Amino acid sequence: MSQSTTTDVTTYMQSVGKQARAASRTLAAANTGDKNSALMAIHEVLLNAKSEILAANKIDMDNGQKNDLDAALLDRLELNDVRFDGMLQGLEDVAALPDPIGEVTDMTYQPSGIHLGKMRVPLGVVGMIYESRPNVTLEAASLALKSGNAIILRGGSEAFESNQAIAKCILQGLKKAGLSEHSVQVLQTTDRAAVGELITMTEYVDVIVPRGGKGLIARISNDAKVPVIKHLDGNCHTFIDSDADPETAVKVSVNAKTHRYGTCNTMETLLVDEAVANELLPKIAEAIIAADDAMQLRLDEKSQAILNDNAKLSGHLSAATSEDWDTEYLAPILAVKVLSGIDEAIEHINTHGSHHTDVIITDNYTKSQRFIREVDSASVMINASSRFADGFEYGLGAEIGISTDKIHARGPVGLEGLTSQKWIVYGQGETRA
Repeated sequence: MSQSTTTDVTTYMQSVGKQARAASRTLAAANTGDKNSALMAIHEVLLNAKSEILAANKIDMDNGQKNDLDAALLDRLELNDVRFDGMLQGLEDVAALPDPIGEVTDMTYQPSGIHLGKMRVPLGVVGMIYESRPNVTLEAASLALKSGNAIILRGGSEAFESNQAIAKCILQGLKKAGLSEHSVQVLQTTDRAAVGELITMTEYVDVIVPRGGKGLIARISNDAKVPVIKHLDGNCHTFIDSDADPETAVKVSVNAKTHRYGTCNTMETLLVDEAVANELLPKIAEAIIAADDAMQLRLDEKSQAILNDNAKLSGHLSAATSEDWDTEYLAPILAVKVLSGIDEAIEHINTHGSHHTDVIITDNYTKSQRFIREVDSASVMINASSRFADGFEYGLGAEIGISTDKIHARGPVGLEGLTSQKWIVYGQGETRA
């Protein structure tokens, strides 16, 4: 499908909204077998359309290179054999997950005689606005379907061809399974006015999930009338404690920074306790540079004093500025700071971090427990790479985003994050006195 602009965006979006609301009511009543059948039907269509989807993605990649998209965006945009297989695996994983809808918990009898509890229900209609990653189209659709929600997806213009090719497969799968074709709607316009309509259609949309840069999130948060589950940037930290195992410190730091750059769970700042900085910082820095010769380290004064004379790091070092502590690079750049222990590390993270994912490397149980209690982030880890902050790695099958909010959903948002609970009451003719 070629890229086009809808002439009357308001009329188009109202139609999309009405269709999503109607579809959400049928999805809420669908049983687990119906939803799983739809997921596996989509899986089959996608498998047969692999060459078409990768060809569409190549068009997007070529356009992205012509338009000088930065390396992080191009990395997020690309679909290759491994990522395509991962998309299919994600569908299988979501289909295999327990269905949260209809789950009843906390049943109790009250003195009045009523028997009450809570039932898990879909949110209704989810609107999602995201950039670059075409795999998000499928992940979000699969989670919405399994949790009984209709979803409206607005991907970035840079992934238009990829998203439309995937949308075509989703539509065919829904039809094969007998579910409403409006259960998943990928917008067919790149007109930015569509976003403005989507985030204000309170009669049709129950929640907005934005995924992208700070500019996108700020716009959605400021202008939306629909409740928002925010997916903010990932300024993630790894703190090397004075009681860290040296091998673990090196291995985890290298993976957290160099495994992939264009992801929100990549380490952007390395913090090292001054008690072990002279011993461990050179080892970590050399290992990170060895993993990627393009890496640049932005150093505070104490780090400079330790590393500046290291010949193996020549050409990779520069002085950090105050902005470096607040920056998500999404690039082979790492900020490095030496500080005076866990108190200063926790203070630095809570001040400069984005409340996404932060890590402590330590063999000291007491300090590890302090860190996970006091660091105010959606995911806090001990002796593990921040790259594990991911719906798939957390056993959620996939994720619709990683929320840095504190209300409703926090961290990777899977099936449960797309549900709510309602009170249910069983009576036998009780009346209130």
